[in-house]
Amino acid sequence: MDSEAHEKRPPVLTSSKQDISPHITNDGEMKHYLCGCCAAFNNVAITYPIQKVLFRQQLYGIQTRDAILQLRRDGFRNLYRGILPPLMQKTTTLSLMFGLYEDLSCLLHKHTLLQDHKHHDKFTNTYQVFKALKCYGIGEYYRGLVPILFRNGLSNVLFFGLRGPIKEHLPTATTPSAHFVSDFISGGLLGAMLGFLIFPINVVKTRIQSQIGGEFQSFRKVFQKIWLERDRKLINLFRGAHLNYHRSIISWGIINATYEFLLKVI
Repeated sequence: MDSEAHEKRPPVLTSSKQDISPHITNDGEMKHYLCGCCAAFNNVAITYPIQKVLFRQQLYGIQTRDAILQLRRDGFRNLYRGILPPLMQKTTTLSLMFGLYEDLSCLLHKHTLLQDHKHHDKFTNTYQVFKALKCYGIGEYYRGLVPILFRNGLSNVLFFGLRGPIKEHLPTATTPSAHFVSDFISGGLLGAMLGFLIFPINVVKTRIQSQIGGEFQSFRKVFQKIWLERDRKLINLFRGAHLNYHRSIISWGIINATYEFLLKVI
């Protein structure tokens, strides 16, 4: 009787089985990095022409119409010129942004030169820009780092802190399509708000990175120069902000909705 009961007793899990579970968990956590990367790729591919118009406005302080005319003169062949650096930068940063946020939450419970028409005759691809900057030293690759760190730090804290509460105030989603729309709206509205808030920082960053070689000017010095050039009027610092607002709605809507969608299907 005892021997029969012993034979029917469920098998005890071996240590080798238990050793596999952490790897399965790690594979599951990696999907946050993958989803962030795919969301960034989708966003850049769709919104790059808008970003290019915005870049020209930030750099030269011109109206939207003039920036669009510049792109028309450049021709359709050059419309997606320079997309590789922002594609690499966005896929990397958003992959890390979403992935590290998830990892840390569990623990706690230069594309610029190729977009400027003045450099079209000098550079035709990313490799040429990378090679040309090499002679100025490794520091040249980090020109404009301070405003980028300040911008990304502030926007990331606000984005992750507010996207949940914003979605909670939207109508309750009961279907997959409704969840997608809700994620798009919450991400888009938050992205637009943050994009408007940090717009002057991007203007300074763009000006700093448009320089090749020479003195590394401080954020304050470049800001003062732009402030004087634009007649000391705050409204002139926000030239292109309306376009950035609409681009951010589309861009961050795509990022947030794509990320949340991929989390469910991967």
